[in-house]
Amino acid sequence: MSRPFRFAGITAGLILVAFGVGAIVIGIAGRSEVNASIKQEQIVRSPDMKPGLIAVAAKKAGLKNVALPTCDVANKAITNGGDAKCFASYMRIHALEATGGKTYAQMPQYSTADGRGTSVAAKALEDPKTGGPQSNPARQIWISETALGTALNTSFFASSVGMFAIVMGAALLLTGIGFYRAVHRPDRPRGTAPPDLHQQPGLDHSGPVALTRADVGAFSMTCMNNAPACTARGAKLGTWAPCT
Repeated sequence: MSRPFRFAGITAGLILVAFGVGAIVIGIAGRSEVNASIKQEQIVRSPDMKPGLIAVAAKKAGLKNVALPTCDVANKAITNGGDAKCFASYMRIHALEATGGKTYAQMPQYSTADGRGTSVAAKALEDPKTGGPQSNPARQIWISETALGTALNTSFFASSVGMFAIVMGAALLLTGIGFYRAVHRPDRPRGTAPPDLHQQPGLDHSGPVALTRADVGAFSMTCMNNAPACTARGAKLGTWAPCT
């Protein structure tokens, strides 16, 4: 390999190693920052945040065709992105229970005397403070749930990105090390061949016979049966020294 290509290969390997180490450090720091921020909020889950209990509560509230959480985190503090995502999933079920299974978009905009709500301003109750139609207070539940749930899910996403950075950093690090070793290996001088065991001291050099790979095993076995002094090392490399 020419010197410029060798230099370029070594440089590329070192750059990959540097990027790999940097990605690992950034990923670890990012996950640590996310976990510290979550712990700072001191959020503790409610006792019903278990798959069995939430299923009973959802059935009692009349919820249908709703995906229920499968994680069990009752009475546990949120400490990482995975916990945050689980908590957000239970928050959504609680919001659906409070709004009769309706999402924010499905709920009427204004309040009415019968409690059903309406999206027609003329049929809504009058707001004593503004004199206009009174907003449906139940929609505020979804506003709060959406804000908090989005923050919790974002923390899970950030934690996942940090893990991805760690994995990619490890891959870059290993690739850089392998690349560096591959190009840093010294070349064999031109015009030279691998050492021949028949030129080694102490071996019988009288008339070596070249063998094909297919015949190596057969000749080796024949040699071993007739003369233990045959060169087993030569047979492994495709040559066979005559028995003495």
